[in-house]
Amino acid sequence: MTPPARVQAAIDILDAVIDAARGQGASADRVAAEWFRARRFVGSKDRRAIRDLVWNAIRACGDVPINGRAAMLRLAKGDATLAALFDGSNYGPAAFAGDELVADAGIAPAWLVDQMTASGLTGDEQAALLGRAPLDLRANTLKITRDELRLRLPTESEHTAAPNALRLPSGTAAESWPEFAEGLFEIQDSGSQIACMALNVQPGEAVVDLCAGAGGKTLGLGAAMRNTGQLLACDIDRARLARLPDRAARAGVLVESRLLDPGRELGALDDWVGKADAVMIDAPCSGTGTWRRNPEARWRLNAKALARYHAMQANVLDMGAKLVRPGGRLTYVVCSLLDAEGAGRVDTFLNANPDWDSGLPELPAGRPHGKGWRLTPFQEGTDGFFFATLIRRVN
Repeated sequence: MTPPARVQAAIDILDAVIDAARGQGASADRVAAEWFRARRFVGSKDRRAIRDLVWNAIRACGDVPINGRAAMLRLAKGDATLAALFDGSNYGPAAFAGDELVADAGIAPAWLVDQMTASGLTGDEQAALLGRAPLDLRANTLKITRDELRLRLPTESEHTAAPNALRLPSGTAAESWPEFAEGLFEIQDSGSQIACMALNVQPGEAVVDLCAGAGGKTLGLGAAMRNTGQLLACDIDRARLARLPDRAARAGVLVESRLLDPGRELGALDDWVGKADAVMIDAPCSGTGTWRRNPEARWRLNAKALARYHAMQANVLDMGAKLVRPGGRLTYVVCSLLDAEGAGRVDTFLNANPDWDSGLPELPAGRPHGKGWRLTPFQEGTDGFFFATLIRRVN
């Protein structure tokens, strides 16, 4: 493909991404994958170049652009080489007309920027949310140490603050390596690994991962428990939870999974009420801390969606608290940096539950925030997280 043809292809994909964002449809990753699947003649170099254009344009636009051309013109505003490709050549974009609408630059929609600023995020902190995320691995300590794994990997890696983590360049196809098939490592952001450390699980404990999804944190908890005690992974999403058994078998982690019925979750957990030593709550959230991976997610958020997340967070936090024994603990985690989902949610819970206290173990990275802990791309180089460990008093 010619360079102008690549630009037009990126514009076509952006049109589909923008439509999906407005209609709460498929993710940008899925939209792009479908576009390329229908055009198998597009070579690998062209695919990489087109994807880079698409994601760079998404990052450049604060609010949802009117269309893909306006988004690409925003990107071209700061790139004379790209601007020159709007030349009207065959298969390329039409020449730029001086009075055309160009998408606005920015970090996010204005209302969302206001919320981030009110949550203590500076301009540099906000801008870092739109950088490119590296690829982090977690050495599976049931099978190998971090240093042993590093020697096995076919490419250079570096340590991060998480004690079992190795960092690789963005886009590394680590899941294709034999070490992955052997279960020697999992793909897991260092911030997520540190959030797991906040629960401080011990061998022999009874532990519940209440919003387990496909089990990324579950597997980390299982390794820390050394496959002793009881580990239960729960979720209401059948498709995501169904991925856990194969992942656990590959990693050598012993875990029970349990599908919950939305609205009647506690009915399936009667045998755990008041008995868990530790509960992990990776709560549903806006995902503002993961924009490096999903930058178009900021176009999907609105006040109504945020209110739904708040209600789900309150519900799952109350539910998880019922499972904890006196003297036990839970860690509440969101990959969001909005206080309404993090520090504020924990304050609301503690105010309503005087038999609970906050407290965190010593962690290798991050800073106190409210009654919990915060990690950000700008400060720690991880995804953005807020988490707090809450302890149920012994009466």
